[in-house]
Amino acid sequence: MLTGNSGISTFKGEERALRADRLGMSGLLLSVVAASAPLMVVAGVMPTTYGVMGIVGQPLLFVILGVVLLLFSVGYAEMSRHVHNAGAFYAYIARGLGGTAGAAASLVALVSYSAMQFAVFGLFGFEISGLFQTYLDTTVAWWIPAVLGVLAVGALGWLKIDVNAKVLGVLLLIEIALVVIFDVAAIGSPAKEGLSMHAFDPSTLSGAGLGTALCFCIASFVGFEQSPVYAEETSRPQVVVARVTFLAVTFVAVFFAISSWALSIAAGPSQIVEESQKQGPGLLFGLSESIIGATFTDVLHVLYVTGMFACLLSFHNVVARYAFAMGREGLLPSAFGRTNPNSGAPAFGSLLQTLVSLGFVVAFAVTDSSAAADHDPTAPVLKLFTWFGNVGALGVIVLLATASFAVIGYFVRRGALRTQAPRIAASALAGIALIVIAVYAVKDFDVLVAGDGSAVSWVLPGIIGAAVVGGLVYGAVLRATRPEVHARIGLGNEAFRIEQARESAGTDAETAAS
Repeated sequence: MLTGNSGISTFKGEERALRADRLGMSGLLLSVVAASAPLMVVAGVMPTTYGVMGIVGQPLLFVILGVVLLLFSVGYAEMSRHVHNAGAFYAYIARGLGGTAGAAASLVALVSYSAMQFAVFGLFGFEISGLFQTYLDTTVAWWIPAVLGVLAVGALGWLKIDVNAKVLGVLLLIEIALVVIFDVAAIGSPAKEGLSMHAFDPSTLSGAGLGTALCFCIASFVGFEQSPVYAEETSRPQVVVARVTFLAVTFVAVFFAISSWALSIAAGPSQIVEESQKQGPGLLFGLSESIIGATFTDVLHVLYVTGMFACLLSFHNVVARYAFAMGREGLLPSAFGRTNPNSGAPAFGSLLQTLVSLGFVVAFAVTDSSAAADHDPTAPVLKLFTWFGNVGALGVIVLLATASFAVIGYFVRRGALRTQAPRIAASALAGIALIVIAVYAVKDFDVLVAGDGSAVSWVLPGIIGAAVVGGLVYGAVLRATRPEVHARIGLGNEAFRIEQARESAGTDAETAAS
């Protein structure tokens, strides 16, 4: 039976449903923005975009992408009022474009978010190793703190989502405050070129690395689209999820546009590319020490690591919920569709993500053994973080573009073409823009792997291509061999309600007949 007071929305029982009313608007906003990892983006992504891609107009990119993603959010947020499913992306795509497309989207989502988490583990281990070397004069291999991070994130993944939100919230607010302090200090102490607005000049977007820069910058927004993942655990999801989506996109666009501009004026627009190439992820800390002082920079170093941990926990929560939704609907073994009876967290999905992350980090560490003659000490950053971060970002771009057209399909199927016309138009514009961004990203992938051979430049984006094809084939096989499972894709708990209704109707019929 459905229970009215427990917050469980499926008659299958607590183990098949996430606990409702765990998150309010503030908790949800902090959880999704934490995935953007503000300090990690400012210290890691921005110098990489300036240095590797050579795009001085990075602040303008954040503004442009903010507009595109706000257009996307118009339809996406409206979908969140109609569909409440921890599978978010793939549920929306299934409801708009069919179960086969939904199956493909589910696999792309798992691969993309996992790749981004793997990437951050590389940077996380590298930075902690650097802290030990700098402050304790002790050499620690990067993979040791990375493995410990996997285990710590996995342990937290078993806990209640409101506990996770509190951890994420505290870490996030502290790192935002530190970045704001740096921004104000940088604007107050610009380089000799002064408060130049050159970074907002469209001419600064020229260069061979534009597509990769777009991919990197859109990765900085990742998190805003995760709010529907928590819809089943959110109070008033019809209102809260939509509001959080718009707030997250707006905040990220403005915050990162200002912060990337502050970096450029602190170093000087004419010097930002050269300084980023020279200092890499150390650019923020070098500028901070010269402008604010060593003590603040030391604190910044520590919070840089905790901010990455918050990002890792956020990604872990999302992947675990995708696995839960897929297990509940039959796309993964049914065990993944069960929750921890004590916390209501997606226990088996969390365990799966922990084991996969552990295996990936260990495998990369083995292949990057320090005993190898060609060992590169920066590989956790320049390969694991940069390569797989972009792979994950490309996958998210594909999902965003597909979801845009799924919104159109959903409302057209419901006969709401006229009433939803503004949202459909916004989704169409966003979808076209996102396809263009995806094409540019794939075209410029070789910028990331300069000197590593042309094969890598197509193998990396090929991971997402393989996920798309594999998911489509899987969906087609399900449709042919298990049509009842295929029909449930994207329905979530609604499928159980339909099943319950059928069982009730059958029972009533038997009773009447007797």
